[in-house]
This record gives sequence, C-alpha cells and structure tokens, in this order.
Amino acid sequence: MTTLLQALWPLFALIIAGYALRRWQFPGEAFWPEAERLNYFILFPALLFSSLASAPLDNPALPQLALAVFCALGASWLGLLIVRRLRGWPAARFGAFSQGILRFNTYLGLAAIGSLHGQPGLVLAALLLALMVPTVNVLSVWSLSADRGVSARSLLLPVLKNPLILACLAGILVNLSGLGLPGGSDRLLGLLAAASLPLGLLCVGAALRPQELRGEKAALTWNCTLRLLAMPALAFAVARLLQLPPLESSVLILFFALPTAPTAYVLTRQLGGDSHLMAGIITLQTLLAAASLPLVMSLLSP
Repeated sequence: MTTLLQALWPLFALIIAGYALRRWQFPGEAFWPEAERLNYFILFPALLFSSLASAPLDNPALPQLALAVFCALGASWLGLLIVRRLRGWPAARFGAFSQGILRFNTYLGLAAIGSLHGQPGLVLAALLLALMVPTVNVLSVWSLSADRGVSARSLLLPVLKNPLILACLAGILVNLSGLGLPGGSDRLLGLLAAASLPLGLLCVGAALRPQELRGEKAALTWNCTLRLLAMPALAFAVARLLQLPPLESSVLILFFALPTAPTAYVLTRQLGGDSHLMAGIITLQTLLAAASLPLVMSLLSP
C-alpha cells in the first residue's frame, strides 16, 4: 500500500493543483480550454503513437487481454441495458449513467500505469486504449441518442475523427511496417509525450465542478460505487477466469478502477444529456478515486 500511495499521490496532487490554479484564475480562464485542445490533439496522440510504434505486438497475452476487455465491457453494457429497461431511464440520464460506468480518465490511467509499471505498462495501456476508446465512444453516443434513434454515421463519425484513435492506428501501422522512428523522431515524440500527462492531470483538476454535487445524492453514490469498486472487481474476475499474466491483469484492473473521463461532460452537453448529473459524476468519482484507486490496486492487483 505504501508503494502504491507513493506512486499515485503526485498524480492527484497535480489534479488538485489544476483545480486551485483555475480557482485562482491563473494563468487565465482562456488558458484551460486551449491547453486541453493542445493535449487532446497533439501531445497525448504523440504519447500513444510513440508507444505503439515500438510496442512488442507479438506478445502472446495480447489476444487474451483483448478478450478480457470485451468481456468486461460487454457484461457491463448488458447490465446497464437491463437496469435501464427496469427503471425506464430516458436517454438523457441513461447516457450520463452509462458514461459514468464505462468511460475512464485516460490521463490519470496512463500516468498511474507509468508510475507503477514503467514503459512495459505504458505499451500495454496504449494497446488497451486502441481497443477501449472506440468501443466506449460508440456506446456513449448510442446511450445519449437512444430515445431519438441513431444512424451508423453519427455513431462512427466521432470515432473516425478521434485523434487518440487515429494516433493508435497510425502507431500500429508504423510498427507493422518495420519503419520504426528514425532520424531522431523518437526523441521529438518523447519530448511531446513527456508534456502530455502532467498537463492532462492539471486540466482534469481544472475541469472539476464541486458545485454540481448538490442533489442527486443517491444516483451519484451508486454510480461511483459501481465504477470505482464493482468495475475493478469485474475486471479482476475476468482476468482470473482468462488466466492473464500479472502485468496484463494489473493494467486491466487499473483501467476499470479509474474515474470517468472529464470529456464525458462535453459529449453529454452536445447530445442533450443530463449535463448537471454528468458533471457531478465526474467530480465525485475523481475526488473519491484518490482513496479508492490505491485501495483497489492493493487488494486486487497481482
């Protein structure tokens, strides 16, 4: 537990620093949206691309890891559909609840995995993102649009335009081509990647909205409990069932123990979902994860 806390507390310190800086209006309100855009479109894709361009894609555990991801996500999605039918949630609420359960904070995830497992863990995490990001994005758009119908174009277009997915695909293609990263390009991408995670965590903190925690106490409580405790327990069960190696199991469990993504708020607002509920879920999950993430990883990680 002590080792986990030492690895994880600096990450949450950066999140708190981001929140404090925005409250103090430093360096200015206009900075944070642009910093998030810079990270989302350039720095974070550079990290994913460079990790996958040199990843050992012949790892024999990768098919098992992919199967574990889809089993865990599939079981979670089926459970959400059943509960929606029983409770009669409109798409506005169902979309917020679904994103609270299925989506994950990629900045915090990669920073935590890098702290705990170094470069081998980051490589596996980048491969997980290549599988999970498009799947979760499609499910999120569908859940928010379920009441009014949704076309294949509206489902797939956000996925095809997502810079993280494009970076993952490009990195895999470069890897398979055998070209590598010649002429110092690996150093350039490394410099861009090194800036991504600290800036991303500051932006996570800047996006927190504690004022949105008023009301919806029951909904926030059960959603946070499912995401931060039940989802990693499900990932642990799937990892044991498929007999994943220790590193792959740890990375899988950590991804399913992460709080939801701050970008879920933007998607919810764009598609007419319950943005007040979504903001509350994001804020409370992120705050609680400071305690739940070390606890879950100490109990469930191999």
